[in-house]
Amino acid sequence: MNSFVKSKSGQTFRPGTRYQQPERLRAAGTKKGDIMMQGNAFRILALLAVLICGATSLPADAVAQQSGSVPGDSLGLSSDSDLWRFVRTGNAGSTQIKNELSAVMIQSEGDNWRAMRNGPIVAFGGIGLIIIIFALGLFYMVRGKIKIDSGPSGETILRFATIDRFAHWLMAGSFVILAITGLNMLYGRYVLLPVIGKDAFAALTAAGKYGHNFLAFAFMAGLALSFILWVRHNIPNKVDLQWIKMGGGIVKKGVHPPAKKFNAGQKVIFWAVMIGGLSVSMSGIALMFPFQTTMFADTFALLNNLGFSLSTDFTALQEQQLNQLWHGFVSLALIVMIMAHIYIGSVGMEGALDAMNSGRVDRNWAKEHHSLWVEEEDQKAAKPAE
Repeated sequence: MNSFVKSKSGQTFRPGTRYQQPERLRAAGTKKGDIMMQGNAFRILALLAVLICGATSLPADAVAQQSGSVPGDSLGLSSDSDLWRFVRTGNAGSTQIKNELSAVMIQSEGDNWRAMRNGPIVAFGGIGLIIIIFALGLFYMVRGKIKIDSGPSGETILRFATIDRFAHWLMAGSFVILAITGLNMLYGRYVLLPVIGKDAFAALTAAGKYGHNFLAFAFMAGLALSFILWVRHNIPNKVDLQWIKMGGGIVKKGVHPPAKKFNAGQKVIFWAVMIGGLSVSMSGIALMFPFQTTMFADTFALLNNLGFSLSTDFTALQEQQLNQLWHGFVSLALIVMIMAHIYIGSVGMEGALDAMNSGRVDRNWAKEHHSLWVEEEDQKAAKPAE
C-alpha cells in the first residue's frame, strides 16, 4: 500500500525518497548564490587591476635594482668603491641620535692611532726605559757614588724650607704613582699579565686607573706650587755655561763648578718638568673629560700665526686620539728624565737626599756643588737685622 508523508510546508512525498525543496526556495537560493559569485568576481577584478597598475610603474626601478643601482640617483652596488671610500674617510652621515659621533660609521684615524700607540710609542718608550736603566747602572759602576771630596763637616745649612719640601714631595710622590700606573697601561699586558693572571691584573689595572685619574690633581697642585716657589731661582745665566763646560762636576772627581741654588742641570730638569708637566696635565684633563676640549686645534692655530701651516680641522674623536698619543709620548720622556734625577738625588750622590728629607745639607756638600749659593746665604746671615 502506498503511503505518503506531508511536510510542514504542505508538500507530500513518498517515504524513502529525497526531500525536494519547493520551487520558490530553490529559485531564491540560486539568486543569492549568483549575487555572491558576482561580488567575488568584482573583488578579484579590482585586485587584478591594482596589481596591473602597480606593475606598470615597477619595471624601470626593478631593472635598475637588478643592474646594481638604487632608485633616486643614490649610491648603490654599482658604486661600492665610492660608497666605502666615502664612509672610510670618516664622513658623517645623518642620524637621529643626538651624539654627533654616532653619525660616523668608520673612523679610519682609529687604525692610525692604534698603530702609533702599539708601535712607536710602546717600542721607543720601552727602548728609552731600558737605555736609561742600563746607562745609570753603567755610570754607577764606572764613577761610583759621588762623595763629598772634603768629607762631611758636621755643620749643616738650611737648603729647603718645609713648604719647599711639601711641594716637592707632593709633585714627586704623585708623579711616581702616575708613572707606575701609566706604564702598566702600556706594558702591563706584556709584563704583569702572564705573571699574576687575568683576574689579578684586571683588578690591579682598574684600581690603577682610578688612582691615576685622582692623583693627577695632586700632581698639578704640586707642579703649580713648585713653579711659584722656584721659578726665580731657575732663570738661566752665564754661570750655567761654565757649569756645563765642566761637566757639572759629576763626571770627573775633584771638579766643582760654581753654581747658585740651582745648577744648570737642575734648571733643565725644572723647565722640562714645568713645561712637560703642564702639557701632560692639559692632555690628561682632555682625556678625563672627553670631547670637551680642542687643545690640538687651538695649539695648531696658534702655531699657524707664527708661520706654520698645520691642519686645524679635527673631529672630536681625532682630538681624543691625538691627546692620548701626546700624553703617552710626553709622559715617557718625563719618566726617562726623572729616573736620572732620582738616581743623582739618592744613591748617586752623597748628601743630596738630605736636601729634601730634613731640608738641611752638609756645608761642605753645599760648598762643592752650590758654592755661589752658600756665599749668598753667608752674606745674608752676616747682615745685621734691621
